[in-house]
Amino acid sequence: MMENEELEKEKGNLIPDEEKAKADYNASDIQVLEGLEAVRKRPGMYIGTTSSSGLHHCVWEIVDNAIDEALAGYCDTIHVTINKGDTITVTDNGRGIPVGIVAKSGKSAVETVYTILHAGGKFGEGGGYKVSGGLHGVGASVVNALSEWLEVTVHKDGGIYHIRFENGGHTVAPLKRIGDCEDTGTIVTFKPDAKIFKETTVFEYATIRDRIRQMAFLNKGVRIIVRDEREEEVVEENFCFEGGLKEYVAYLNRNKEDVNNQYEIVYCEGKQNGINVEIAMQYNESYTSMVYSFCNNINTADGGTHEEGFRLALTRVINKYGRANKLLKENDESLTQDDVREGLTAIISIKHPDPQYEGQTKGKLGNSEVRAIVSNIFGEQLERYLIENPRSAKMILSKVTLAANARIAARKARETTRKNGMEITSLPGKLADCSCKEPEKCELYIVEGNSAGGSAKNGRDRATQAILPLRGKILNVEKAQAKRIFANAEIGNMINAIGGGYGNDFDVSKIRYHKIVIMTDADVDGSHIRILLLTFFYRFMKPLVEQGYIYIAQPPLYKATRGQKDYYCYNDEQLTQLRNRIGPAASKLLKLQRYKGLGEMDAQQLWETTMDPEKRKMIRVTIDDAMAADKVFDELMGEDVLCRKEFIRENAKFVNNLDI
Repeated sequence: MMENEELEKEKGNLIPDEEKAKADYNASDIQVLEGLEAVRKRPGMYIGTTSSSGLHHCVWEIVDNAIDEALAGYCDTIHVTINKGDTITVTDNGRGIPVGIVAKSGKSAVETVYTILHAGGKFGEGGGYKVSGGLHGVGASVVNALSEWLEVTVHKDGGIYHIRFENGGHTVAPLKRIGDCEDTGTIVTFKPDAKIFKETTVFEYATIRDRIRQMAFLNKGVRIIVRDEREEEVVEENFCFEGGLKEYVAYLNRNKEDVNNQYEIVYCEGKQNGINVEIAMQYNESYTSMVYSFCNNINTADGGTHEEGFRLALTRVINKYGRANKLLKENDESLTQDDVREGLTAIISIKHPDPQYEGQTKGKLGNSEVRAIVSNIFGEQLERYLIENPRSAKMILSKVTLAANARIAARKARETTRKNGMEITSLPGKLADCSCKEPEKCELYIVEGNSAGGSAKNGRDRATQAILPLRGKILNVEKAQAKRIFANAEIGNMINAIGGGYGNDFDVSKIRYHKIVIMTDADVDGSHIRILLLTFFYRFMKPLVEQGYIYIAQPPLYKATRGQKDYYCYNDEQLTQLRNRIGPAASKLLKLQRYKGLGEMDAQQLWETTMDPEKRKMIRVTIDDAMAADKVFDELMGEDVLCRKEFIRENAKFVNNLDI
């Protein structure tokens, strides 16, 4: 009874006095956010994040409006300029935003679309666009809301019109005619608000350039010029691709050795029920696939029905052709989707008048009718291509059957292992598991070597922290067949420990830990192991990376001792700061130890510096751009040595603290 009373007392004490004061929650506590105020209060809801990714998202929103003019057939040239002071100007030669008064708002159309959410010309019949990337009418107004200032200049109907907004979208003065002109188009310039984008307001030229290049590939014939005027030497690049998706696939496969001498680019396009379908694909000798899908120029990173239709048709047609031409034997297993996608680079782009996405981020297309339309159009044209090009067809069948054989061999190896009792269907013996069974509270530390693993096991919080030591370096999965990958004991241990399976069957809801921490030495070998692990997670457990479950531990580089007190410094800058703080005299008395490996720390030190949730430093691994990530893994971990040498030559000058 006393225990219960004490418990109730403790529960009461958990509620601070200031919280208790709000117990009389009533209607007066309800807030109504009007206009653009809602965007400034919750920017993440509209642009995902206020980090660098969200900052650049503002550029995409304005560029997408210009691209929509191109899709409508009224624009063929777009300029994107990074000005001094990190402002952005986007210029297009489209029709120009209407300048008349909108009856419902009582404002000019320009002011309406930039100050009122869900206002625009992209809401279906009667609007100015049959197809567009923007659907919700929030893009322009959101950028305005998150800007310190924004200016719009419109060339239309023989006049030049101008309007300026400040302090999060407040109109300085109504739209005004400031001159005459003979051309048409829209010019938008904005400066992101540092009060919103607290992490950074500096635009990255490479990020903008890569996105602009992608837009040019997806819209053949449209010229997009990107320009950076921030430095004395102005940088400008001009993108226009008459070949469209064919050139895009060739660009993605540019580092693949002799790919064009072995496999042709297969291209198809068609239209059904008002939906345009365009697909380009090419095989190469790698073991990974790069399949990207787009709807109205929006990258559907999570796929959707258009990607499903493509996969179904690809598998169906290749199986049918293989059977019909005796390239698949009667008793052979049918090829799977994984088999026909191995070493495939493909771009799927559809234009849909009424796309339905899962969420505002437009990550996954949901229109059910698209699946059959893509499958029919692509399937029919791929079948025709294989019949008309028997040499190419034979090469494709040869490649995908090799992939199937490797898959079957890997499966048989796993079955043999299981029969011999070697496969761990429960948990690996090396794993020191935690007692907690709630994944959201559990952490798995993947540790380099048994020595560090021993210290980690002794120093950890046994309730929530599990330890899995690795012996040496795992296989580079970027250039290995499935049979070799799954025969690797360390990879098998990780798969079993994490749960959820692997590859296309990976189910993130079944994983046993919501923090998977890579903990390696702060040397060259440690970095290499870290990259090998990241490559494996990205290729075989991609949702772990996408959902932010992968972390990199940051052990200290130095231990500085002065008398009875220890200081841990995680880099040279922190060591310098420590010396400055304690003064020159005390600095001379510092005993300095540079940690080369985690095994040099005892259990207590490892806990205090690297594993204690209250004190540790960790880097969360995320993906801002899946295509850029694919490119990096392919170049740095793939078969092309020359590409890797070139990367080293270009970046060697930036290396410091090299451990050799």
